[in-house]
Amino acid sequence: MSPTPPGPPDVPASTTPGPVAFTAACPDCRARFELDAGALRLAIGGSKRTTFYSFTCPECGAAVRKPAGERIVELLTGGGVSTLRSV
Repeated sequence: MSPTPPGPPDVPASTTPGPVAFTAACPDCRARFELDAGALRLAIGGSKRTTFYSFTCPECGAAVRKPAGERIVELLTGGGVSTLRSV
């Protein structure tokens, strides 16, 4: 019998990732900060104009709305951001 080659290192059975934080910036006060999924809202519409994410700036309180392309939509939905789909 030949010896068993070494395998990959032991990986824990449960690898639950921590909470997701998204980096955002406010166009009004120019502050940069991290927001959790609960602080963001994603609206997916029928066009680029109606697909966006929004949040309230924790520094100045401004309501911020930014366009969301395919990659942003993928990241936000994968990170647990609440999503509204409109037709």
